[in-house]
Amino acid sequence: MSVIRRALISVSDKSGLTELCRGLADMNVQLLSTGGTARALQAAGIPVTDVAAHTGFPEMLDGRVKTLHPKVHGGLLALRDNPEHQRQMHEQGIVAIDLVVVNLYPFEKTVARPGCSLEVAIENIDIGGPAMLRSAAKNYRFVTVVTDPADYAPILAEMRANAGAVSEKTNATLARKVFARTAAYDAAISNWLSALDDQGVAQLFPATLTLQYHQVQEMRYGENPHQRAAFYTEENTSEPSVANALSLQGKPLSFNNINDANGAFELVKEFTAPTAVVVKHTNPCGVASDDDLLAAYRKARDTDPISAFGGILAFNRPVHEALAREIATTFVEAVIAPGFDPEARRVLAEKKNLRLLQAPDLASAAIDGRALDLKRVVGGMLVQQRDLAPIDPAALKVVTRRAPTPAEMEDLLFAWKIAKHVKSNAIVYAKALCTVGVGAGQMSRVDASRIAVWKAREAASNAGRNDNPIAGTVLASDAFFPFRDGVDAAAAAGARAVIQPGGSVRDEEVIAAANEQDMAMLFTGVRHFRH
Repeated sequence: MSVIRRALISVSDKSGLTELCRGLADMNVQLLSTGGTARALQAAGIPVTDVAAHTGFPEMLDGRVKTLHPKVHGGLLALRDNPEHQRQMHEQGIVAIDLVVVNLYPFEKTVARPGCSLEVAIENIDIGGPAMLRSAAKNYRFVTVVTDPADYAPILAEMRANAGAVSEKTNATLARKVFARTAAYDAAISNWLSALDDQGVAQLFPATLTLQYHQVQEMRYGENPHQRAAFYTEENTSEPSVANALSLQGKPLSFNNINDANGAFELVKEFTAPTAVVVKHTNPCGVASDDDLLAAYRKARDTDPISAFGGILAFNRPVHEALAREIATTFVEAVIAPGFDPEARRVLAEKKNLRLLQAPDLASAAIDGRALDLKRVVGGMLVQQRDLAPIDPAALKVVTRRAPTPAEMEDLLFAWKIAKHVKSNAIVYAKALCTVGVGAGQMSRVDASRIAVWKAREAASNAGRNDNPIAGTVLASDAFFPFRDGVDAAAAAGARAVIQPGGSVRDEEVIAAANEQDMAMLFTGVRHFRH
């Protein structure tokens, strides 16, 4: 274990600084510091030596050079058990620095501000901080290095318990955190600068894209038992998501659980009215909106109750007791919602293996429009913007003789939001803000439509109904109809209105088919392929 006698403190984020340094001073640790950090300690009445006095070299170039000195880096990098290193330190008047506490200029926050200039960004690139962190982390056998204020209290506690010493095991853990932090910092700088064109205008995609994610869970296996897997998250994710949801109960989430829960939650986030979503293998098999969340769930589940068995549920309102009791009547893998009432928790606790995920509140949620969507291919990565294109009812184009009725329009907008989250080719039949049939992932659009109709009829038959479930429904298609056969099949099944992007060379033929059946048709001008 290394006893800490001398510490160098230089932080941009000063949270917890006074408590840390007062604790170090109480253990007779000599404190070295710079600039604003030194002034903050002096103002708090904590003894501190300015680094310039320690090195004998003044801070210069507007603070760009202050810790880049042999008396700093020699004190960090010297091996304490190497006699030659000790001899050279003695000859040069270098003393050991045993603890480094540094966090970096806030480059990421700076460039995230709208209109950040290149000059401001450059001045927020820290040079001395990363250099000290890397020097100290490289020599972790003898030097303790801290870059996260959350580690201040544990370090003080360990020192107090061990006569001022910190174990090599702790130092190694802290060093790993440091190298991860400096890598992320350099990546942020690289990504921002390499996205600038020759005129200094920021582009969406940098020439070189460097990514960093943090492992939060190693899993039993991936999509299949022979595949190993782990779950990684981004730093500082604020948008409500599976990544920042709190696990309340149940077995650890599997690879497929997380993938499905993400699909379910991203879909339910599309709606402001109380909505329930049932997902199986990333495709929604039932969605419904209703003033009563319990009624919404029953309708969503009953769209395709066979597929709902073993599915994932998502809600955009907290789960209450009555809803929890209904959920408990069917086997489901996981439920994600922005909350669970105490009574609901008690009911669902009886389902020991049911995973409950509490996501952050959706009411004040901000969607991260700058985040990129990544798709790995062998040897490369496809990168695109997230599909966040909103639907503007005022921009919709009625292309048929008959316009949708108000009820049909409401259902068309509802179905369109769902089609965006169904694997292509995607067809969604809906009525009264509830899915009736979903056709997903087919090679032909007409087959997707036929499957959606078949599933709707199967569900009705299994429920003992003899009516035509497609009668009076609307249809949403994620992409244009290449031929009229899809519309003809929908009309024959009983659909009364269609929403689709348009843009086919046979649009006139497709529109004519709708007019022949007295169907209403809307063009959105937006496609939602999902592969």
